[in-house]
Amino acid sequence: MPRNLWLLIIGMVVNVTGSSFLWPLNSIYIHDHLGKSLSVAGFVLMLNAGATVIGNLFGGYLFDKAGGYKSILLGIGIAFLALTGLTLWHSWLPYVIFLTIAGFGAGIIFPSMFAMAGSVWKEGGRRAFNAIYVAQNLGVAIGASLGGVVASYSFQLIFFANALMYFIFLLIAFFGYRGIVTTVNRQVAGLHEKKPIKDYTRLYALFILCTGYLLCWVGYVQWQATISAYTQELNISLKQYSFLWTVNGALIVLGQPLLNRALAAFEKKIKGQMIAGMLIFIVSFLVAARAEAFSGFLTAMVILTIGEMLIWPAVPTIADKLAPKGKEGFYQGIVNSTATGGRMIGPVLGGLLVDLYGMTMLFIVMILLISISIFTTLIYDRKTEIVSEESAVLKH
Repeated sequence: MPRNLWLLIIGMVVNVTGSSFLWPLNSIYIHDHLGKSLSVAGFVLMLNAGATVIGNLFGGYLFDKAGGYKSILLGIGIAFLALTGLTLWHSWLPYVIFLTIAGFGAGIIFPSMFAMAGSVWKEGGRRAFNAIYVAQNLGVAIGASLGGVVASYSFQLIFFANALMYFIFLLIAFFGYRGIVTTVNRQVAGLHEKKPIKDYTRLYALFILCTGYLLCWVGYVQWQATISAYTQELNISLKQYSFLWTVNGALIVLGQPLLNRALAAFEKKIKGQMIAGMLIFIVSFLVAARAEAFSGFLTAMVILTIGEMLIWPAVPTIADKLAPKGKEGFYQGIVNSTATGGRMIGPVLGGLLVDLYGMTMLFIVMILLISISIFTTLIYDRKTEIVSEESAVLKH
């Protein structure tokens, strides 16, 4: 891999490590330490995610206009200032305000990171996006494993650690990303066209694809929101809950060789790969619905992780192939904002379902939503005339 991609990987690891100190514990902090209901906790997380959606779209637009270096520095700067404020003031109202601002700053960063990855290793195809995905989950493994331990002593240290990691990321970006050139050569993108494809046709395909992507995230985020609080009711400790996310990140990082072999079965069908991942998501919720002890949730998390390894890297890869030249950042912004939208809707919907109808109804609804995402994945490319060189798109 190119040196510039390694710099992006290192920055992503540091970035996500910092945020992973806090995000798995947000609902627990709001519910247990600030004394608010799960519905209120879901609303706060919705504000954070809503600000991140705006940041995603703005960051993607800014990437296309000003380049990745300026976009990333702006996002890190905003997030760092907000997290510094959160370290100093984390009672109810400051918590809501600073968490929302931090979401906006973090949202600016991610589209540029993905678009830059696709740019600096054009011939790598999907491998560039997969590398960033693995970096994200290495950060999750490190941050979540340390976060539960640190939180058991003091949440004050959690806020400080988050801000400190963003400061380190700022230094990496300032000194390391300045010389990265963000140009994309569509001739090596792994696609060819029978005839020119209009932008609205590409966007139509992307929006249909992202509809299912959003529904998958609505289900996935329950593990950070309602299921996290549910585990506390079952007397599963914070350390054990955080360990679930450590397992999640570690499996993704360490399981790449095995995943590459498994993907051989989907060599000609990236769509089939995504659908298989969604079916595995459904199985994970069926297991979680019956879980009453830590071992049951651990099993469900392992299954969930296998599913996400098939789905999450595929979507930005498809978006990169669909994007017209000069709009790579915008398309990645849509993908990232879709994921964030799922994280925004999920906690509110999940909190309401649990408060009104209980956990059983939550699992039923999540399974139905993921079933809908299978349908949207099947039809997303019906109106495009782009023919994929499947071996180039899927090759690792």
